[in-house]
Amino acid sequence: MAKRTYESASIRVFWDSDICVHVGLCFNGLPEAFDREARPWVDVDGASADAIAAQIEQCPSGALRYERLDGAPQEDTARPVSIMPMTNGPLYVRGSFTVADRKGNEWQVGPRAALCRCGRSENAPFCDTSHREAKFRSAPRAPVDE
Repeated sequence: MAKRTYESASIRVFWDSDICVHVGLCFNGLPEAFDREARPWVDVDGASADAIAAQIEQCPSGALRYERLDGAPQEDTARPVSIMPMTNGPLYVRGSFTVADRKGNEWQVGPRAALCRCGRSENAPFCDTSHREAKFRSAPRAPVDE
């Protein structure tokens, strides 16, 4: 597992590379704080804590999380669960939830996670982007009868 922490006086950022699905919303949305070519790639002084927190909340996998150290509100983890299947990709889950594997191991991973849908992930139940190599294709949506 590759977990890293980056910290300023205002915010602590956590990154778990094992569950990152490399969508790129972080560095495309706030390149002054998230630069995949730089080392370290997270610069907590590169943008305001508010901007960093807002961008992290867009991370679909939950690989990026934060803790506010300046008294500002933390991310709302008590929201109802929503699940969105990505075309030819994982299930994006948001809200307060627990994930369990086939052996009964449980993780409290909310408020965000990307769960494997192709069945090939080496990090199941989390997506590891194996669907790309497997050329996984979502089933077409069935028509809805009204």
